Amino acid sequence: MSFNSFSRRNALKTGLAASLGLASGLAFSSENRSQRRQAGAPHSLPFRVSLNTSTLMAYQLPVDRQIELIAGAGFDGTELWMRDIQAYLEKGGTRAALKEKLAAGNLVLENIIGFSQWCNDEAEERNKALEQLRQEMEIIADLGGGYIATPVMGLSALDPAKFDEYAARYRAILELGDETGVTPLLELWGMGALHRVSDCAQITIATGHPKAAMLLDIYHVHRGGNTWDTVDVLNGHRLPVIHMNDYPETPPFNELTDADRVLPGEGSCPFNTVIPKLYKAGFRGGFSVELFNQGYWARWSAQEMLEQSYAATVAVLSKAMAGVD
Repeated sequence: MSFNSFSRRNALKTGLAASLGLASGLAFSSENRSQRRQAGAPHSLPFRVSLNTSTLMAYQLPVDRQIELIAGAGFDGTELWMRDIQAYLEKGGTRAALKEKLAAGNLVLENIIGFSQWCNDEAEERNKALEQLRQEMEIIADLGGGYIATPVMGLSALDPAKFDEYAARYRAILELGDETGVTPLLELWGMGALHRVSDCAQITIATGHPKAAMLLDIYHVHRGGNTWDTVDVLNGHRLPVIHMNDYPETPPFNELTDADRVLPGEGSCPFNTVIPKLYKAGFRGGFSVELFNQGYWARWSAQEMLEQSYAATVAVLSKAMAGVD
């Protein structure tokens, strides 16, 4: 698979055929987990610094090991992938054990990355998606989580005449969330049908549901051709987590791929403007590092990937918040 062909969507169909092998130093005892957490520079930011496990995808680690490494690197929270959780459960692991591991690492379960056809134009596919989501939400609730990412899978483009219908479909899974205790977050994808922040906001607001919320991503906001100038129009209190990454100045936004994402501070995102805007709009959630950069994977071990992700994110956020009242 080429560097530019990898995306989060095709990750559903095929794992990264990486020959990187398992990184050295992956077996962390309680003692050296504590040492790692102490070594990862503590922060006093008004946000959580978290890690989406896409960032560890190439190392092919089981979800329980992912949690250990993330906690050991000093992160405040994590976003896990549902497929990794299911693989762990199928091999005999338990929900209770994963919940205990998250608690032992003092990790907030920010969100779960899942994929379903809940917004498909075909009613039969939507019904299948509701059952899939119910099962996934029950797993998440047992792990102590409260959110699941829900991009508009199955749509190649939005029909302006169907926005009320899209809102009704989103409300349907929000009501499922009322039953399970897990809120679906309407996720923006910069190269997908729902790539405009304004469209995402319109659908979210039109549900009329008190828990309706959006899942934004620094890369996807840029990739979708959106502006940062009005991001503070949104109610930051209603954004539980934002995917954290950066994007290069070139190529143009409409030619970027998921694999082009870089660490915060290594690209051209105007963080010194964006972060204060989000803060003043009320955001106090988690900035969760989400990368798919094969160059990093080839260069670093899993431990080094985590160290770089944590340090870069804390540095960027600290600089952006310097002097903010």
